[in-house]
Amino acid sequence: MNQSSHTVASLAERFDLAVHGDGDTVVEGVATLAGAGPSQLAFLANPKYRGQLAATRAGTVVMREDDAAGFAGTALVARDPYAAFARIAALFAPVPDRPPGIHASAAIDPSAEIAADAHVGAFVSIGARSRVEAGATIGPGSVIGEDCVIGAGSELVARVTLVTRVRLGQRVRIHPGAVIGADGFGLAMDNGRWLNVPQLGGVVIGDDCEIGANTTIDRGAIEDTELGEDVRLDNQIQIGHNVTIGAHTAMAGCSAVAGSARIGRYCLIGGAAGVLGHLEICDRVVITAMSLVTSSIREPGEYSSGTPLMDNRNWRRNAARFKHLDALARRIQRAEP
Repeated sequence: MNQSSHTVASLAERFDLAVHGDGDTVVEGVATLAGAGPSQLAFLANPKYRGQLAATRAGTVVMREDDAAGFAGTALVARDPYAAFARIAALFAPVPDRPPGIHASAAIDPSAEIAADAHVGAFVSIGARSRVEAGATIGPGSVIGEDCVIGAGSELVARVTLVTRVRLGQRVRIHPGAVIGADGFGLAMDNGRWLNVPQLGGVVIGDDCEIGANTTIDRGAIEDTELGEDVRLDNQIQIGHNVTIGAHTAMAGCSAVAGSARIGRYCLIGGAAGVLGHLEICDRVVITAMSLVTSSIREPGEYSSGTPLMDNRNWRRNAARFKHLDALARRIQRAEP
């Protein structure tokens, strides 16, 4: 059996799952319920896909106990099938070969510190007084400015830019094109012309965070911009200067947070949502996609803004009526006894 093959029984033991069926079934990969073959593992987490279970060709399916009771094939029973599937799927993810050492084309400032077992790829630049800790990986084309720290086990996949005073915790993963620590949008109007406000802070990113491709995080004006432990940012997100994001919060693509906003722990921010500056969002808040947060949120819950999609003719008619809502409300108030 090759290294990318596992028996159902060994997976159950490794991830503390129960087996319904043949524990000797061999799993050589993962797939969807609809697309899996006999040597692959699929999962059932969303009840709306139960209809695919009878027809699936998957050799093994990860599912909850109540679904496994009527399943004729081999099942791995999990309290959270999606999380269990994620852990199993990681066993089959290809791991690139990143041997320790510094590529000959890399440019390293003499004052920088590079751990002996770190990997520094081709055409990497590392600036003065920066430090790359044990087991970290700096992918090709990445630029590390002055006074940065890349924590142990962290990975800059490729073409990542840390501008200056960026401190990454352990096991942080940053995807291509991300720019961390650029100037925040600090401006003062003086005699009819804009004056740049110096951005003297940095960026602090906690352990186990992940930053998506082409996402930007500005450094603080005076104090630091901060991401707590296990924050997950999708692709093409903008985080303004002095923003604070609490641990375990996740933000979907194209969302944006303006300067000095504070977002709590375990929040979920939907795609293309926006948070205005200097606001506070408490823990465990869900902001649905394309919503705009214009005032602080003090209570946990799910929040939305905007109008739902409709055909253009009806939207234009309703948009014209929006202008009259205030007058209509006043008329109703006057008519009330």
